[in-house]
Amino acid sequence: MGDRDEEEELQMALRMSLHGSPPAQPEPKRSKPPSPAGESPDAVARRKQRELMAAAAEKRLRSLPSPAAVVLPPPPPTVAPEAAKEDAKVEPEPTAVPMEDVKEAEMAVEVEVEGEELPPDVAEKLWVMVFGIGVSKAVLAQWTNQGIRFSSDAETTMGLVQHEGGPCGVLATVQAYVLKYLLFFSDNLGNPEVSDPSYASGQRRFYQSSFAARDDFSSLTEDGKTRALVHAMVEILFLCGAGKKAAVALIGGVNRGVSGHDNTKEIDAALEGLSVESAMDIQKVLRISTFTSRKDAFHLLLANIRLFESRLGAMLFLISSLLSRGLECIQADRDDPSQPLVTAPFGHASQEIVNLLLCGEAVPNVFDGKMDLGGGMSLKGIPNNVEVGFLTLLESLNLCKVGQYLKCPKWPIWVVGSESHYTVLFALNPNVQEENELEERESKIRRAFDAQDQSGGGGFISVEGFQQVLRDTDINFPSDKLEDLCNPGIIVWSEFWQALLQLDKRSGGMKDPTGLMGKKQFTIYHFNGIAKSVLNGNANIGGSTPIQRPRICKLNVSVPPRWTQDEYLADVVSSSTSGSKDDSVLSLAPPFQTCQHAPLVDCIRTRWPRAVCSWVGDVPSIV
Repeated sequence: MGDRDEEEELQMALRMSLHGSPPAQPEPKRSKPPSPAGESPDAVARRKQRELMAAAAEKRLRSLPSPAAVVLPPPPPTVAPEAAKEDAKVEPEPTAVPMEDVKEAEMAVEVEVEGEELPPDVAEKLWVMVFGIGVSKAVLAQWTNQGIRFSSDAETTMGLVQHEGGPCGVLATVQAYVLKYLLFFSDNLGNPEVSDPSYASGQRRFYQSSFAARDDFSSLTEDGKTRALVHAMVEILFLCGAGKKAAVALIGGVNRGVSGHDNTKEIDAALEGLSVESAMDIQKVLRISTFTSRKDAFHLLLANIRLFESRLGAMLFLISSLLSRGLECIQADRDDPSQPLVTAPFGHASQEIVNLLLCGEAVPNVFDGKMDLGGGMSLKGIPNNVEVGFLTLLESLNLCKVGQYLKCPKWPIWVVGSESHYTVLFALNPNVQEENELEERESKIRRAFDAQDQSGGGGFISVEGFQQVLRDTDINFPSDKLEDLCNPGIIVWSEFWQALLQLDKRSGGMKDPTGLMGKKQFTIYHFNGIAKSVLNGNANIGGSTPIQRPRICKLNVSVPPRWTQDEYLADVVSSSTSGSKDDSVLSLAPPFQTCQHAPLVDCIRTRWPRAVCSWVGDVPSIV
């Protein structure tokens, strides 16, 4: 008992040295038998390790002038905890403990979590939910041979590499969250609680309208990338757990680590010969730990990140996400729970998996909220705003409609779906999502129209409702035009919108004689994690060797005003034939920019209609 008491005191001292106060609850530890009278070699090793831990804790405590969080400055004693958090969020230059000190202290933190076995019936339910009955060996091979690993190529070092088909839905969504932390939280990666939503909202206010991340991805450090990955994983798991809990699935026998210690050899040895082909196989090896503290989950994942980089990484993270949500809740989220989450015959991650990682619920659709079908039946969509969004080629083919929650996320990062693959689109500046004057005007008019729409979304209103819309939005139609619109007895949105496009903006319409008000130009990046063979070396002298690397493409985007397509094309023809400098439609794009097309452009246009895109080099691929 003496050793155990001493270890508890050491762990408490270490946590106080790192965070200034003991955590809300102790970390779970394995019980140990009493030490024998004579110290064995193992006992001696443990005693020396405790001495090193104690020395590290004492050093950290001496170096800190007062109890403080790892990154956020200490709040004044008279300020309530909630107010202190608010102050920390809006402070543009937080006082941070140097990353070297954080890493030194973390090196001494031993993370011991035994975890619990899955009951056989739960393991069976989990297996059937994910893979169904009679899953092929080819699909299992895809999901048991894909780690969550960064590219070793300097140009794509911020990206996760995909070598197997199937898990791209998991990898692309994790990639989107990783980019959030690398681009917009790079100075706060040492804070284990930076994934807390309250902290993120303060960071977003700070970056509003003035911040643009750097595109020098080769300067990223391995430690920074690892921490960004762990923060992304913590955020997703707590999102699935409704912000209250996170379940972490590890492999028994290798679920112990010390932060900063490379246990790759131990993991390789444990996974050697390990076959995962049935529910019984995962029941034997999985160990599940549940956390209510983001800090504790962060340290466990950081200590065991090599396991998630191993060949079972993608599967382990998917299982962790499903268990964080709860299997009963997963089935309740779905419209058809009889189908497996990994779709046959190619083993792709379903939209339900992607939506689970994006919004915390395994809903199958991408529209906002629920769609009432009558008779007590409904279809489930995205319930609320999301941190990173989603666009899909299927919308450009009129096969679905992505709602505003996914199209306009809190950060300018989107998972992009095609018929068979998921990739990532991102911008360095959050301002790309800000509406210009014409877009704001259109949104205001549409909201006023929808408020009077009693048809359940049919897109038409009564004459009385129309008069209210005109008053609410300060629109003044000429009397003859107003009479034409009101004669049928109902006003349809499409006819109303066409009339607005012909009405001068000075009368409340959308027509801009200058053609410049709706102009928008920005740069956006596309990342495809599928590894592609490229030559490394000089092919002319026979020294080239094929290497596998993901693909990244930089696109210049110019968005014309929101005119109708006919008006836009007519003005383009007019401008090109007249040669007048005053016809400015073509000049909305930079002089060097020519319009290029690829399926990715169709996806971009679902977010920014009629966007004109150009790039240098290979065509960006979404497959």
